[in-house]
Amino acid sequence: MREIIFDTETTGLDNRVDRIIEIGGIELFNHFPTGNTIHIYINPGDQKVHPDALAVHGITDEFLKDKPSFADVAQRIIDFFGDARWIAHNATFDMGFINAEFARLELPPILPDRVLDTLSMARRKHPMGPNSLDALCRRYGIDNAHRTKHGALLDSELLADVYIEMIGGRQAALGLGNAASNSAGQEIVVEEINIGTLERPRPLASRLSEAEQQAHDALIAKLGAKGVWGKYDLAN
Repeated sequence: MREIIFDTETTGLDNRVDRIIEIGGIELFNHFPTGNTIHIYINPGDQKVHPDALAVHGITDEFLKDKPSFADVAQRIIDFFGDARWIAHNATFDMGFINAEFARLELPPILPDRVLDTLSMARRKHPMGPNSLDALCRRYGIDNAHRTKHGALLDSELLADVYIEMIGGRQAALGLGNAASNSAGQEIVVEEINIGTLERPRPLASRLSEAEQQAHDALIAKLGAKGVWGKYDLAN
């Protein structure tokens, strides 16, 4: 099963007028990171970055001037996600912007049944909260000290770690088959470890003394033919 953990940064909070300016994503296959990622900065056209948004992600209008438009990268995004599940923290926000951008290009929306919201998932799992990405990193012991600003790819990487922990930790990745392929067609090989039972080439020497063995034999003789210990030879 392919899943894409992703995040967006935007010019503001209103998807009717604000635009996506950054998208980052991490590919998982059967909950196992494949190393395949997407990271794109996007020119929002005439829409300027709101000062409140700038304080969060630090992406300036000047930085975005020479970046491609959403129309230029839409197909690249569609191809990367393919038929995978879209996973985001507070997915309602991100998917609102994604589908607004698709609507401007007359592209079909991503339907809710293809989307997983890790914020809703965290609220069910930890109803007393807090459940921000930073709070979940602290809860699960994930190092986010380098997260001084929001960034789509960095936040996706952190969320991938959080998501894996929420579904059962790194053990969840051990259910993989022998091989899988990521969206780039690269084979991911997971070796199976067969732990067998080895037979000794010769039995270990008995740890009983001769006197202990004789005492055991005498006891077995007293128990008679129905004694269960008569089935075992303690010398071997």
